[in-house]
Amino acid sequence: MLAKSGPLDAVTTAAAESTAHAAGLDALYGHLAPQAIIERAAADLFAGAVAAVSSFGADSAVLLHMIAGIDRHLPIVFLDTGKHFEETLSYRDALVADFGLTDVRVVAPQEAALARLDPTGRLHETDTDACCAIRKVEPMARGVEPFEAWFTGRKRFQASTRTALPVFEAVGHRIRINPLAHWTTADQADYMRAHALRENPLVAYGYLSIGCFPCTQPVQPGEDARSGRWAGQAKTECGIHLSGLEKSLTDASL
Repeated sequence: MLAKSGPLDAVTTAAAESTAHAAGLDALYGHLAPQAIIERAAADLFAGAVAAVSSFGADSAVLLHMIAGIDRHLPIVFLDTGKHFEETLSYRDALVADFGLTDVRVVAPQEAALARLDPTGRLHETDTDACCAIRKVEPMARGVEPFEAWFTGRKRFQASTRTALPVFEAVGHRIRINPLAHWTTADQADYMRAHALRENPLVAYGYLSIGCFPCTQPVQPGEDARSGRWAGQAKTECGIHLSGLEKSLTDASL
Protein backbone atom coordinates (compact mmCIF):
# COMPACT_ATOMS: atom_id res chain seq x y z
CA MET A 1 0.00 0.00 0.00
CA LEU A 2 1.38 3.39 -0.96
CA ALA A 3 2.01 5.84 1.83
CA LYS A 4 -0.12 8.97 1.76
CA SER A 5 1.60 12.24 0.98
CA GLY A 6 1.69 14.64 3.89
CA PRO A 7 2.42 18.35 4.46
CA LEU A 8 6.16 17.68 4.70
CA ASP A 9 6.13 16.00 1.29
CA ALA A 10 4.42 19.05 -0.19
CA VAL A 11 6.98 21.38 1.36
CA THR A 12 9.86 19.23 0.08
CA THR A 13 8.38 19.12 -3.42
CA ALA A 14 7.80 22.88 -3.46
CA ALA A 15 11.38 23.51 -2.29
CA ALA A 16 12.78 21.26 -5.03
CA GLU A 17 10.70 23.03 -7.65
CA SER A 18 11.83 26.40 -6.30
CA THR A 19 15.48 25.34 -6.48
CA ALA A 20 15.06 24.35 -10.12
CA HIS A 21 13.17 27.58 -10.81
CA ALA A 22 15.94 29.68 -9.23
CA ALA A 23 18.60 27.88 -11.26
CA GLY A 24 16.65 28.53 -14.43
CA LEU A 25 16.21 32.20 -13.64
CA ASP A 26 19.89 32.53 -12.81
CA ALA A 27 20.84 30.99 -16.16
CA LEU A 28 18.47 33.28 -18.06
CA TYR A 29 18.90 36.57 -16.23
CA GLY A 30 21.82 36.29 -13.81
CA HIS A 31 24.22 37.93 -16.27
CA LEU A 32 22.12 41.08 -16.70
CA ALA A 33 22.94 44.46 -15.17
CA PRO A 34 21.44 44.95 -11.69
CA GLN A 35 18.85 47.48 -12.85
CA ALA A 36 17.67 45.11 -15.58
CA ILE A 37 17.35 42.27 -13.06
CA ILE A 38 15.33 44.45 -10.69
CA GLU A 39 13.06 45.73 -13.45
CA ARG A 40 12.46 42.26 -14.90
CA ALA A 41 11.67 40.78 -11.49
CA ALA A 42 9.43 43.65 -10.35
CA ALA A 43 7.51 44.16 -13.58
CA ASP A 44 7.32 40.62 -14.95
CA LEU A 45 8.68 37.63 -13.05
CA PHE A 46 7.19 38.52 -9.64
CA ALA A 47 4.94 41.50 -10.40
CA GLY A 48 3.09 42.60 -7.28
CA ALA A 49 4.71 39.86 -5.21
CA VAL A 50 8.29 41.04 -4.65
CA ALA A 51 9.85 43.20 -1.94
CA ALA A 52 13.34 44.31 -0.97
CA VAL A 53 15.03 43.64 2.34
CA SER A 54 17.35 46.40 3.52
CA SER A 55 19.45 46.85 6.65
CA PHE A 56 20.11 50.50 5.73
CA GLY A 57 23.72 49.64 6.49
CA ALA A 58 27.05 50.36 4.84
CA ASP A 59 26.13 49.32 1.28
CA SER A 60 22.37 49.80 1.27
CA ALA A 61 22.07 53.05 -0.67
CA VAL A 62 22.95 51.54 -4.07
CA LEU A 63 20.22 48.91 -4.20
CA LEU A 64 17.61 51.27 -2.77
CA HIS A 65 18.54 53.97 -5.29
CA MET A 66 18.17 51.49 -8.15
CA ILE A 67 14.82 50.30 -6.85
CA ALA A 68 13.54 53.85 -6.41
CA GLY A 69 14.44 54.60 -10.02
CA ILE A 70 12.30 51.67 -11.17
CA ASP A 71 9.46 51.63 -8.63
CA ARG A 72 9.65 53.74 -5.49
CA HIS A 73 6.44 52.09 -4.25
CA LEU A 74 8.06 48.66 -4.03
CA PRO A 75 7.81 47.34 -0.44
CA ILE A 76 11.02 47.68 1.57
CA VAL A 77 11.29 45.42 4.61
CA PHE A 78 13.42 46.78 7.46
CA LEU A 79 14.24 44.63 10.45
CA ASP A 80 14.36 46.64 13.69
CA THR A 81 16.15 44.34 16.13
CA GLY A 82 15.97 46.82 18.99
CA LYS A 83 19.79 46.86 19.00
CA HIS A 84 20.57 49.13 16.05
CA PHE A 85 23.01 52.02 16.14
CA GLU A 86 21.15 55.33 16.29
CA GLU A 87 23.09 56.30 13.16
CA THR A 88 21.48 53.42 11.26
CA LEU A 89 17.96 54.51 12.19
CA SER A 90 18.71 58.11 11.20
CA TYR A 91 20.28 56.91 7.95
CA ARG A 92 17.17 54.85 7.19
CA ASP A 93 14.95 57.90 7.54
CA ALA A 94 17.30 60.02 5.44
CA LEU A 95 17.47 57.54 2.55
CA VAL A 96 13.70 57.05 2.56
CA ALA A 97 13.34 60.81 2.15
CA ASP A 98 16.16 61.06 -0.43
CA PHE A 99 14.66 58.38 -2.67
CA GLY A 100 10.96 59.01 -2.05
CA LEU A 101 10.33 55.43 -0.92
CA THR A 102 6.67 55.06 0.01
CA ASP A 103 6.29 51.60 1.49
CA VAL A 104 8.86 50.85 4.19
CA ARG A 105 7.63 48.02 6.42
CA VAL A 106 9.28 47.68 9.82
CA VAL A 107 9.30 44.24 11.42
CA ALA A 108 10.45 43.64 14.97
CA PRO A 109 11.00 40.76 17.39
CA GLN A 110 7.97 39.39 19.20
CA GLU A 111 7.62 41.01 22.61
CA ALA A 112 6.55 37.71 24.18
CA ALA A 113 9.66 35.96 22.86
CA LEU A 114 11.92 38.73 24.16
CA ALA A 115 10.26 38.62 27.58
CA ARG A 116 10.65 34.86 27.76
CA LEU A 117 14.11 34.37 26.28
CA ASP A 118 15.91 37.71 26.58
CA PRO A 119 14.28 39.62 29.45
CA THR A 120 17.47 41.54 30.29
CA GLY A 121 18.37 42.32 26.67
CA ARG A 122 21.79 40.73 27.19
CA LEU A 123 21.32 37.35 25.51
CA HIS A 124 23.94 38.35 22.91
CA GLU A 125 26.58 38.13 25.64
CA THR A 126 26.05 34.39 26.16
CA ASP A 127 24.40 33.03 23.01
CA THR A 128 24.64 35.09 19.83
CA ASP A 129 22.87 32.45 17.73
CA ALA A 130 19.85 32.44 20.03
CA CYS A 131 19.81 36.23 20.08
CA CYS A 132 19.87 36.39 16.28
CA ALA A 133 17.13 33.75 16.06
CA ILE A 134 14.81 35.89 18.19
CA ARG A 135 15.74 39.34 16.96
CA LYS A 136 16.49 38.64 13.29
CA VAL A 137 15.55 35.28 11.80
CA GLU A 138 11.99 34.92 13.11
CA PRO A 139 10.89 38.52 12.45
CA MET A 140 12.51 38.55 9.01
CA ALA A 141 10.62 35.38 8.13
CA ARG A 142 7.41 37.23 9.00
CA GLY A 143 8.54 40.21 6.97
CA VAL A 144 9.06 38.31 3.72
CA GLU A 145 6.32 35.72 4.20
CA PRO A 146 3.71 37.64 2.12
CA PHE A 147 5.98 37.74 -0.93
CA GLU A 148 7.08 35.27 -3.60
CA ALA A 149 10.52 36.84 -3.87
CA TRP A 150 12.70 39.54 -2.38
CA PHE A 151 15.80 41.54 -3.29
CA THR A 152 18.91 41.79 -1.14
CA GLY A 153 22.08 43.83 -1.53
CA ARG A 154 24.46 40.93 -0.87
CA LYS A 155 27.66 40.68 -2.91
CA ARG A 156 30.30 38.02 -3.40
CA PHE A 157 33.17 40.22 -2.28
CA GLN A 158 31.72 40.82 1.16
CA ALA A 159 32.86 37.58 2.76
CA SER A 160 34.37 34.19 2.05
CA THR A 161 30.96 32.63 2.74
CA ARG A 162 29.49 34.53 -0.23
CA THR A 163 32.04 33.88 -2.98
CA ALA A 164 29.68 31.60 -4.92
CA LEU A 165 26.57 33.70 -4.38
CA PRO A 166 24.10 33.37 -7.28
CA VAL A 167 21.79 36.16 -8.43
CA PHE A 168 18.70 33.98 -8.01
CA GLU A 169 18.48 31.42 -5.20
CA ALA A 170 15.73 29.41 -3.55
CA VAL A 171 14.62 29.79 0.07
CA GLY A 172 11.99 27.15 0.61
CA HIS A 173 9.43 27.77 -2.13
CA ARG A 174 10.39 31.44 -2.45
CA ILE A 175 13.12 33.14 -4.48
CA ARG A 176 15.79 35.46 -3.11
CA ILE A 177 17.33 37.82 -5.65
CA ASN A 178 20.81 39.32 -5.28
CA PRO A 179 21.08 41.80 -8.20
CA LEU A 180 24.50 43.06 -7.06
CA ALA A 181 26.05 39.62 -6.48
CA HIS A 182 28.74 40.10 -9.14
CA TRP A 183 29.68 43.64 -8.14
CA THR A 184 33.11 44.60 -6.81
CA THR A 185 34.06 47.21 -4.24
CA ALA A 186 35.02 49.47 -7.15
CA ASP A 187 31.59 49.06 -8.75
CA GLN A 188 30.00 49.99 -5.44
CA ALA A 189 32.20 53.05 -4.92
CA ASP A 190 31.79 54.24 -8.52
CA TYR A 191 28.01 54.08 -8.32
CA MET A 192 27.95 55.92 -4.99
CA ARG A 193 30.08 58.71 -6.42
CA ALA A 194 28.27 58.91 -9.75
CA HIS A 195 24.93 59.41 -8.03
CA ALA A 196 26.21 61.39 -5.03
CA LEU A 197 24.56 58.97 -2.63
CA ARG A 198 24.48 59.54 1.08
CA GLU A 199 26.79 57.21 3.03
CA ASN A 200 26.02 55.64 6.38
CA PRO A 201 28.01 57.85 8.81
CA LEU A 202 29.46 54.79 10.55
CA VAL A 203 31.44 53.87 7.43
CA ALA A 204 33.79 56.79 8.08
CA TYR A 205 34.73 55.12 11.37
CA GLY A 206 35.61 51.79 9.76
CA TYR A 207 32.27 50.02 10.07
CA LEU A 208 32.05 48.34 6.66
CA SER A 209 29.28 45.92 7.59
CA ILE A 210 26.79 47.22 10.10
CA GLY A 211 24.55 45.12 12.29
CA CYS A 212 23.49 45.41 15.93
CA PHE A 213 25.75 47.66 17.99
CA PRO A 214 26.79 45.07 20.63
CA CYS A 215 28.10 42.66 17.96
CA THR A 216 29.64 45.05 15.42
CA GLN A 217 33.03 46.72 15.42
CA PRO A 218 35.24 48.51 12.89
CA VAL A 219 37.00 46.38 10.27
CA GLN A 220 40.76 46.10 10.53
CA PRO A 221 42.98 46.87 7.49
CA GLY A 222 43.20 43.94 5.07
CA GLU A 223 40.19 42.10 6.47
CA ASP A 224 36.97 41.43 4.57
CA ALA A 225 34.00 43.73 5.03
CA ARG A 226 32.16 41.39 7.40
CA SER A 227 35.09 40.68 9.73
CA GLY A 228 33.76 43.26 12.16
CA ARG A 229 30.62 41.21 12.77
CA TRP A 230 30.85 38.88 15.79
CA ALA A 231 34.62 39.44 15.80
CA GLY A 232 36.57 36.68 17.51
CA GLN A 233 33.82 34.12 16.93
CA ALA A 234 33.34 31.48 14.25
CA LYS A 235 29.94 33.04 13.51
CA THR A 236 29.82 34.95 10.21
CA GLU A 237 26.08 35.21 9.43
CA CYS A 238 23.09 36.08 11.60
CA GLY A 239 20.94 33.43 9.95
CA ILE A 240 18.52 35.43 7.80
CA HIS A 241 20.52 34.38 4.71
CA LEU A 242 20.92 30.76 5.79
CA SER A 243 18.70 27.70 6.31
CA GLY A 244 17.30 29.08 9.57
CA LEU A 245 15.16 31.51 7.63
CA GLU A 246 13.83 28.71 5.44
CA LYS A 247 12.87 26.78 8.57
CA SER A 248 11.01 29.80 9.92
CA LEU A 249 9.32 30.42 6.61
CA THR A 250 7.98 26.87 6.51
CA ASP A 251 7.05 26.75 10.18
CA ALA A 252 3.35 26.10 10.74
CA SER A 253 3.16 28.99 13.25
CA LEU A 254 3.61 31.58 10.49
